[in-house]
Amino acid sequence: MITRRNFVTRMAQGMAASLAWPALQSCKAPFHPVAHLSGPNFKLGHRLRAMNFKAPTAEEQTDVVIIGGGVAGLSAARYLKKSTSTFVLLELGEETGGNAMGGSNSISAYPWGAHYLPLPNDHDAELITFLREANAITGYENNLPVYNEYFLCFDPKERLFINQYWQDGLVPHEGVPEKDRGEIESFLALMHDFKTKKGSDGREAFTIPVEESSQDPELLKWDAITMEEFLRQHHFSSPYLLWYVAYCCADDFGSSLNDTSAWAGIHYFASRKGKSANAASDAVLTWPEGNFWLVKQLRQNLEPNIRTGALAYDVIENAGGVEILYFDDKSQTSRKIKARAVIMATPQFVSQRLLKADRGFDYKTFQYAPWMVANITTTAGLVERKGEPLSWDNVFYGSQSLGYVNALNQRVGMSSPEKVITYYQPLLGADPVTLRTRAYKTTAEEWTTAILNDLTKPHPEIEETIKDVNIWIWGHGMIKPVPNFIWGDHRSRAANPVDNRIFFAHSDLSGISIFEEAFYQGHKAARAVLNIV
Repeated sequence: MITRRNFVTRMAQGMAASLAWPALQSCKAPFHPVAHLSGPNFKLGHRLRAMNFKAPTAEEQTDVVIIGGGVAGLSAARYLKKSTSTFVLLELGEETGGNAMGGSNSISAYPWGAHYLPLPNDHDAELITFLREANAITGYENNLPVYNEYFLCFDPKERLFINQYWQDGLVPHEGVPEKDRGEIESFLALMHDFKTKKGSDGREAFTIPVEESSQDPELLKWDAITMEEFLRQHHFSSPYLLWYVAYCCADDFGSSLNDTSAWAGIHYFASRKGKSANAASDAVLTWPEGNFWLVKQLRQNLEPNIRTGALAYDVIENAGGVEILYFDDKSQTSRKIKARAVIMATPQFVSQRLLKADRGFDYKTFQYAPWMVANITTTAGLVERKGEPLSWDNVFYGSQSLGYVNALNQRVGMSSPEKVITYYQPLLGADPVTLRTRAYKTTAEEWTTAILNDLTKPHPEIEETIKDVNIWIWGHGMIKPVPNFIWGDHRSRAANPVDNRIFFAHSDLSGISIFEEAFYQGHKAARAVLNIV
């Protein structure tokens, strides 16, 4: 049997640092590779503010309109495709996928956002069915799924640059004092207890989807405080542990210890319980283009239903259902679709602009973390520090960045000297509006300077091998699970349909922006719609 390890030959690497805002950095007069700055279709999207659209010149009718082509929208579309209902999906951008989008160049495909999927929990039947259809699950042995060996992350999986050395794995241990190692072990043991715990209602304390987690008040109380306060209450103070937990919060939520709900923080460690016949429980599925591979599987057979460059700008209820007005960027005309129902697979800050109805919650409670992602192409191998070789995930201790993933990690065959690495930087802070504005104003050259300052610590002279840097700004990259949000009234009210005609599907309705939650929200909305059309 072919194994993942058979495919792997790797080079070596090494070191860590923090990334400040580009304008605040003092830098050596740098060599600058070609840099490009892009992002979602801001120009078209910002027309929602002006609302200077002409009257529709064409009209059509369908059963359902889906607004938004991210994972939730595509999941809903996939579900509807299996029914007899007719539908149209409107996507603002030139490409579907949302924050799971990807790209490619002559060397490799690469992600622009989400880049892996942990093994799903056994009870997540719909997701497991999808993975079987996509051949990510190839069969079963002893009632456990067998995952496609080509999609399981090849070794080496993860490394951390700490104390001038690349260690194996992301939990700090290289050069870490015994007292700190003991504290880390105690924390991980506590998280394991939460992972196996059940609430007074008999449900799992923490699971995916979020909605299926226990409603035991003794567990939900953790949503009222920050992860920082949770660690303090449990007398955890090791700087190595605090860094690691902060890294995890930044990675999954785009938030810091002081603005992440403790419930969400625990959920990160305690919710994933997937099992496999041919992989460890902490294995992940990944592809060169990241979760864009999953997006492409979701939209198979959906192309006739998808319209890109389509900006929905009004949703109007009437006696027969709903009317959706949208601007077609290709023809530069407005169009109208009459439907029996609409699925708003859009984040709430977009839904707010399209709907006139009072939905009974405060839109401002939905906060979104901005991100910067850069795909960096090198013409030669990376100069390495001592320790573990180049891995799929490469993280720098003490850096505000999340490090980078190696897009060529899943390549089978000869290793290429040319590389594409995807560098992730969540823009952390309590005021996402200011951070977002600042990110948009930062130039490609300024971003590149900051990225190089971070990368040159583990990879000396990396700038001499860089061919180009492509930068993407996600102004609203993911929902932030701030305290009192996940189990607060505003999130639950936002999920309620309007007059049983307008339904909602987006990962922000889960409070956590991960593939599984977006997939779940899309299926949930589609099932509800099929009850009325």
